[in-house]
Amino acid sequence: MASDTSNAHPAPSRWLAYCFLGLSMALVGSYVALSKPLVAALSVFLLAWLRFGIGGLAMAHWLKRAPHEAPMNGATKRLLFLESFFGNFLFSIAMLFGVSMTTAVSAGVIMSTIPAVVALMSWAFLKERIGLRVWLAIGCGVMGIAVLALSKKELPTQVSRGLEADLADNKVLWGNILVFVAVLCEAAYAVIGKKLTGTVSPKRIAAIINLWGFVLVTPMGLYAALRFDFATVSGSSWMLLVFYAMAASVWTVWLWMTGLKSVPAASAGVFTVMLPISAALVGVFVLGETLTGIQLLAFSIALLGVLLATLPSGRTVTPAP
Repeated sequence: MASDTSNAHPAPSRWLAYCFLGLSMALVGSYVALSKPLVAALSVFLLAWLRFGIGGLAMAHWLKRAPHEAPMNGATKRLLFLESFFGNFLFSIAMLFGVSMTTAVSAGVIMSTIPAVVALMSWAFLKERIGLRVWLAIGCGVMGIAVLALSKKELPTQVSRGLEADLADNKVLWGNILVFVAVLCEAAYAVIGKKLTGTVSPKRIAAIINLWGFVLVTPMGLYAALRFDFATVSGSSWMLLVFYAMAASVWTVWLWMTGLKSVPAASAGVFTVMLPISAALVGVFVLGETLTGIQLLAFSIALLGVLLATLPSGRTVTPAP
């Protein structure tokens, strides 16, 4: 069954797969940075609902099984649901609420563990053997993102005492926990995606998990839509929404799943460093933010990890037989 699908949808070359993975994460970083006006104009659940709805309209023709593609069994259907539940639904909720309860620096440092968590999950669930060089690449990615997060300045907060301080500490703690839950969800997305690419085409994966995302968020999205005045949304915001929906639901998912066909999940996880780098560059060149020397150092360390993960070698990460 899997062989028919792989023959009909040949895996890209290793270097083309690297380009797809890097471009996917760079797109995620760009739309995250550019979505700030959307978050201000629309509620979180309404934004998510519209994103999945627009993406679903664009990918409706991808839902149909191609003649050469084998029917999905129950296990594959469950994996597709879990891919959407962890990667779309739970990740968004945990990240949005977690970031609102903790500091940007703390959230950034915690998110820097994504490459390492992806590698550990791929070792545990996919039985991938991870070589020293890939571990070094993962370490560079973690260090680079952490340095980038620590380079950001936090707004000063008023010092609290007594019960108020305890409540504030508890809120930050829960926020950090939620951000780490988001990290686990992102890692699960990468590992489950690797499993799915052996039996389902990247286009169909993107369409099905987007449909599940739409179903899961519809109750909250519909409730928000009934209470929202759409006349307040500007034309530029609608155009940005269409870009956001296409990038988040269509382009990034297809690129990531296509790249995963040729690259082990642990190595693919290194490319998540492109997300904060892309977001920072959009902030500099589009939103007028400044770029510091310590941020350039962080970029260099993170990109060194990508270089280590992509240079050809006789002992790269390979899935266990």
